[in-house]
Amino acid sequence: MTISKDSGNYTYKALFFLKMAFALLLFMLSIDLLTVSMLQLNNELAKEVFQATNNPFVGLFIGLLMTALIQSSSTVTAMIVAVVASGSLTLTQAVPLVMGANIGTTITSTLVSFSFIMKRGEFKKALSAGVLHDVFNIITVIILFPLEFYFGFLSETAQFITHTFFESKNTTEGPIKYNAFFTRPFSLWLVALIKYPIIALIGSVLLVFGAIKILSATVFKTFISDNYKKVSKHIFKSPAVAFLYGIFFTSAVQSSTVTTSLIVPAVANRRISLIKVFPFIIGANIGTTITALIAAIYNTEAAISIAIVHLLFNVIGALIFMPFNAIRNIPVKIATYLGKESVKTRIVGFAYILLTFFIIPFLLIYFNRNEDMTQSQANEKKVNKSEIPAKN
Repeated sequence: MTISKDSGNYTYKALFFLKMAFALLLFMLSIDLLTVSMLQLNNELAKEVFQATNNPFVGLFIGLLMTALIQSSSTVTAMIVAVVASGSLTLTQAVPLVMGANIGTTITSTLVSFSFIMKRGEFKKALSAGVLHDVFNIITVIILFPLEFYFGFLSETAQFITHTFFESKNTTEGPIKYNAFFTRPFSLWLVALIKYPIIALIGSVLLVFGAIKILSATVFKTFISDNYKKVSKHIFKSPAVAFLYGIFFTSAVQSSTVTTSLIVPAVANRRISLIKVFPFIIGANIGTTITALIAAIYNTEAAISIAIVHLLFNVIGALIFMPFNAIRNIPVKIATYLGKESVKTRIVGFAYILLTFFIIPFLLIYFNRNEDMTQSQANEKKVNKSEIPAKN
């Protein structure tokens, strides 16, 4: 009788882990499918938009908007590298785009929190966890953007590291590629099969929310198990350990979107506090840059420099917040406040997403497009005049 009971438990656990693995795979596939379908629609458009901007502040919001739409900072960074390598964009112009991409990639974890919108207490915690990643990147941008704008801090440092430690190679050999999910071949096949990218896009958005729902349900069951409690105590026992686990897990799955999204249900169900989760999120931000940095070594000088900019941005952010509890509490308090306000008025959460990731970036880009185009034309005229030989 005991054997059959144990056998039943093992079967239940095996089925549960299979369900959780399926939910995680579905979530990764849905994100990748969204990326591929958006690229089918906006690949050339994105490159044109990247080339059009001469205003660093607008460039920041272009990077944010494109990443929020494409759902992959690595893909957007790869597109930026391609434009820089072609000579159409300087490294200095590309840095604000990379900064914006770091903010734009955080939208998924915020969207995951909305799967708890019908449960008041859980929604407050979930949204705080989702927004925490946004707040960290936004504060880091507020600190580093002026340093880059006035002193070229990130671009100059990246160029120095590139010239010092890497062999200079200015010609592009084949297309520039960054890390993608292992589901990419299937995603490409599926989008090609559907033929209409807009249908693939709508389907992928629905799949994202469906996967989030399944993943939240399975992850919740994991959180209430004794095994998870033991693992959780080990992972989050100190800020340094949580930080290292964040780097490790994100490097393994090659996406901070996945790791930070999985943290949201844990906070929503009060299994982990925000203050303990924050170092893990900081580590995840660094982990997502490592595979891109390795890939860039085999490409152009532009690819290496931009990958280093991406890494520097996140490492400096970690150095700002990790050493001191008081500083580490600032993003946590801001995120907690936003969570509380969103529970009082649910529209606050939706307004935050729409304004931060879509409306404000779009309006800034739209109203500055004429200025950017005029500046680009003026630059072209200067180049053309310099190419005309002087008369004797």
